Amino acid sequence: MGKGLMLAVVAALAATASCTTVKGGFCALSSPLRLSTAAVDALSDAEVKALLTHNRKGERLCGWKP
Repeated sequence: MGKGLMLAVVAALAATASCTTVKGGFCALSSPLRLSTAAVDALSDAEVKALLTHNRKGERLCGWKP
């Protein structure tokens, strides 16, 4: 087998070996993010928005309670 073909085979195997699918949806893989008051005070506005978005999605889709 030539070096070019060998390299192509190795590259193809490496590319397909790293392709995996996570089983389960958001509710199976996520949990509510709960932080202390001090931790929340240290967050940026964007981080607070992302945390609230995550928790609200969980409330809506998974029935998480605040």
